[in-house]
Amino acid sequence: MSYKNHFIFPFILFTCFCLNAQEHKFNQEIIDSLTQLSLDDELPKLERLKYSKKLSKIAKETENDSLILRANRILSMVYYQLDMDSDYISINKSNLELAKKLNDSFAVVVATTNLGSIYRYQLKNDSSYFYYKKSLKYFSPTENTYLESNSYLYIADIFEEENDFTNSEVNAIKAIKILESLKETEIVLDDLWIANNLLAIINKELKNYEKSLEYYDIAIEIANRKESGYLNEVYSLHNKAIVYRLLGDYDEAIMIFENLISDKEKYNLEDPKFYPSLLDNLAYTKFISGDYDYAKVEGIFKEGYTLSESIDDSYTKMSLASNIAKFYLAQGDKTAALNYAQEAYDLGKELSTTEIILESLVTLSKIKEGDEGIKYLNEHIRLSDSLLYLERANKNKFARIEYETDQLEAENEQISKENFYLLILSAGLLLTAVLVYLVISQRAKNRKLKLIQVQQKANEDIYNLMLSQQDKVDEARTLEKKRISEELHDGVLGRLFGTRLSLDSINFKDGKEAMMTRANYIGQLKTIEEDIRKISHELNTDFVSGSGFMDIVSELIENQTKAYGLTYDFNYTDDISWDSVSNKTKINIYRIIQESMQNIYKHANAKAIKISISLENDVICLDIIDDGEGFDTSKSKKGIGLKNMTSRVEDINGKITFTSQSGNGTTVNVKIPYNNQST
Repeated sequence: MSYKNHFIFPFILFTCFCLNAQEHKFNQEIIDSLTQLSLDDELPKLERLKYSKKLSKIAKETENDSLILRANRILSMVYYQLDMDSDYISINKSNLELAKKLNDSFAVVVATTNLGSIYRYQLKNDSSYFYYKKSLKYFSPTENTYLESNSYLYIADIFEEENDFTNSEVNAIKAIKILESLKETEIVLDDLWIANNLLAIINKELKNYEKSLEYYDIAIEIANRKESGYLNEVYSLHNKAIVYRLLGDYDEAIMIFENLISDKEKYNLEDPKFYPSLLDNLAYTKFISGDYDYAKVEGIFKEGYTLSESIDDSYTKMSLASNIAKFYLAQGDKTAALNYAQEAYDLGKELSTTEIILESLVTLSKIKEGDEGIKYLNEHIRLSDSLLYLERANKNKFARIEYETDQLEAENEQISKENFYLLILSAGLLLTAVLVYLVISQRAKNRKLKLIQVQQKANEDIYNLMLSQQDKVDEARTLEKKRISEELHDGVLGRLFGTRLSLDSINFKDGKEAMMTRANYIGQLKTIEEDIRKISHELNTDFVSGSGFMDIVSELIENQTKAYGLTYDFNYTDDISWDSVSNKTKINIYRIIQESMQNIYKHANAKAIKISISLENDVICLDIIDDGEGFDTSKSKKGIGLKNMTSRVEDINGKITFTSQSGNGTTVNVKIPYNNQST
């Protein structure tokens, strides 16, 4: 029985919490406290489990994936210590997916190696191999790490157990190369010993006995460099003695076994199962050497068998029963040989140890004669054939696992690329659609704005033409009045004045009747003269033509408020001589009123409007007040309407202010200089 020292322990790693001061500030003290309690080895494990579960729950509430990963890693360690294998596997699978999401290669390695080791512990070699093989894809090709060597070592161990010695040797050598490049520590030396011990076992199985001895010597040298390498040295010496036995060098093998037995007290406390195995190999080596004392060899076998029973070591007991059966068969004691061979066979079945089953079948076939012996031989042949088939199947199984893993990762990578390209394409199409919409929308707005500007220009031209025509009419009317006035004054009035003088001269003629006649004519002429003078004076008085502008404004207000469904109040002063106000100013006042009413209708939801035009200190004051919703003048961005109004006022050297609050209506106040207007 060789001592292989299977290194079955999940490699638990976790990172202490180190959060940004601004990140999860509210829960920081709670998280720190729960972390310390979860890691406190002095607390009962179940109590630590309670704290680590609470820590994981709080981490999930923060929705911080890195924090969740770290908390779950601590919970994973507690699950392992409590032998909660199913929970341990489940949380490591969750951590693996989260680590992939975060693109955290170290966290992926920790999760995969944890899963690989727990499945190895459960003897589920295919699952263990899958995760260890997966972990190797996340190591840096330029940086050697202990974790990488550990994965190679586990894979080598799996292959050796499945009798795939070639692949086992390849992976063990890869592990050694990495370990030799690392700083020499106790754990690194321990793994170096394991790897070399494993290579020695592999070469023994391949019957490369000299090479096997070389690796055992290297393993012994490494064990001597360890601070606690005594047991490692003992195991390697024990296995080395078995190789000497296989080489037929029984004396060397017996010498090593006896030296180890003489030092039994030193290792018996640390590994009580080793001593019965050592007795088994010593007795069996002496037995097959042919030069032995029957009673002594039997005594060594019986001592080992009794010890294995007392410590309930079924594996060593099974090996001893198989060897004792061979021993008694050689002595011709078939009854004792049958009992031990049958016990070895039954234990081999129970423990699924094929090597012992095959040995027991050979022994039983030799004990039993005739058909019964042939039956055992046939079973031996059948089992050997099935083992060969199983070995081939296992080799194919691991090759298939590796192929399927690579294929799955390639497919996932391809899907990721396709999804990425699809995302870019979708984003491009969406962006194109948005840009097309914005371009079309902006063009529509530009066309609408251009149409409005053209309409406004047309309205201004019409209004200018109207005012120009009005000015011409007023000018013609004034000239006509002046002409008529001059005609009346210089023509009719002059002639009437001459007639009056002529009639007045008749006053010097005698006669009462003549006097009365003259007086009558003179009175009538005076009346005509006064009437003509009055008409002449009225015709020659300048007409206040500016009153026509207020009529235009009144008509605008009346028409628009009626169309918009508003009530209005319009007040204006007669103190302003609109004839002295430039057409440009009047056009802009007209447009400001028009634009204000449009804004009130579109945005204010008002019911009433009040407009007033007054003259204060040679300043024309226009006030437009509505009772609408109003707006926040400090926050609202000016629209095109307000900008146009401001531009018009500035164009005529005026000032405009907007006073408004949400829910309290809006007041537009315009002030335009009056004394610097020119006709």
